[in-house]
Amino acid sequence: MSRLLARFGVVLTAAVALVVAGGSVAVAHVSVHADTVAQGDTAEIAFRVPTESDTASTVSVKVAFPTDAPIAKVAVLAQPGWDYEVTRTKLSAPISAGHGTEVSEVVSQIEWRAASPDAGVKPGEYQQFRIAAGPLPKTDRLVFKVVQTYDDGQVQRWIDEPVEGEQEPEHPAPVLALDAAATSEHGHGGVAANVVPAASSSATPAPPAWWAAVTIALVAMIAALGAVFVSLRTTRHRGGDQPAA
Repeated sequence: MSRLLARFGVVLTAAVALVVAGGSVAVAHVSVHADTVAQGDTAEIAFRVPTESDTASTVSVKVAFPTDAPIAKVAVLAQPGWDYEVTRTKLSAPISAGHGTEVSEVVSQIEWRAASPDAGVKPGEYQQFRIAAGPLPKTDRLVFKVVQTYDDGQVQRWIDEPVEGEQEPEHPAPVLALDAAATSEHGHGGVAANVVPAASSSATPAPPAWWAAVTIALVAMIAALGAVFVSLRTTRHRGGDQPAA
């Protein structure tokens, strides 16, 4: 009986570890968050960057902006302990910047760099890098490709574009969903408040890998319970455990 319980404990521990591992993969992803945003509106956007390494700190975050759906204007919120560099690209044709103005040059990349080793995002921590951007283009989503660099030289590229209906890629690029119409109370040119709310409608959903891990763990637990019950019935039928010879 004791051996059966010990075996069940091993299976249960493994199942729980599998669930925890699946969850750690989900939170390790670089993601983008904002309050409710709409096409044609302006919003404050935050890039959430966790450090998934156990031994190194994040010292550089490079965000590439979509060139097929450019954002007219971008302003960077200064991050204590970090420097930033903005790269701009000239457009083939000007786009509207709101209030009857147009721009022919837009931000194509922003790189944040830790000003000192102590300012890096340490293992087990995360940092948010914020911008104000708009008017947002007429598209249902914005894909930002991110390159994360650690102080040991390791580079993590979050550049794989997720495809609806397919399993999430190993290194998904952050995606920000946009509403179809600019009807928010902030109006055109107003910066959205409450960045990254606890129940933001644009929060990244749990990836399919997480649900797969949960399902596998539950199946393993049910199988382990079934094995214990069968073994108990067999033991009782034989009159209990027999002492070793």
